[in-house]
Amino acid sequence: MVLHVLADGSQAPTTVGFVVGKRVGGSVVRHRVQRRLRHAARAWVAARPTGVRVVVRALPGAEGDGVVADAHAAWSRFAPAPAGTP
Repeated sequence: MVLHVLADGSQAPTTVGFVVGKRVGGSVVRHRVQRRLRHAARAWVAARPTGVRVVVRALPGAEGDGVVADAHAAWSRFAPAPAGTP
């Protein structure tokens, strides 16, 4: 998983985009990965300040159950969650 982050300091809401290419798997697998990532991103985005744009790129092999754990690890390296948030 690759995480691209742009923190421009504006008051725009935090947005997250996902790139899940064909190398990850068929359409069912790609959509499953994107749904899992989107669900994991909701709690992370709610606890972050405004003005952050994030693009998450899933790499081949992301179809396993560890994709959510990988996402949380990548997001925590960018900005640790405030106390009391997942």
